[in-house]
Amino acid sequence: MKNILYITLTLLLFVACNNAPKEDSSLDASVIETDNNNNVKEPAFSFKETAWDFGTIIDGERVEHTFKFKNTGKSDLVISSATASCGCTIPNWPKEPIAPGESSQIKVEFNSAGKSDMVTKDITILANTNPVKTILQIKVFVEKKDK
Repeated sequence: MKNILYITLTLLLFVACNNAPKEDSSLDASVIETDNNNNVKEPAFSFKETAWDFGTIIDGERVEHTFKFKNTGKSDLVISSATASCGCTIPNWPKEPIAPGESSQIKVEFNSAGKSDMVTKDITILANTNPVKTILQIKVFVEKKDK
């Protein structure tokens, strides 16, 4: 279990910094929180929903949805990035740590300009959770404007 945790944390550090690992890529064990029984204290996402359907909108409309979550883990949850599969989708995430038991949200805005028919977009969240990556999804049917 500890090996998996070390690998996950190494991957998180590599992805979050977007740098190749330096010569000494070992982790300092002191950064891993444990309780009195030596159990790892990890943060954890608990989302109300991980997918949202906007229904039908007209080309050019902007819509947004707020994904609400709670840190159900045992240590501070830190989101290092939230990226969408397209520039038409903009996620806005909390930059400060979320304490255990606290709630927060990720707001996602979708611009339908130039889109048509069924559109599905993924939002990839990278955080200090296990697993490191969480995927949120939006979908919408975009109708062309009447001319």
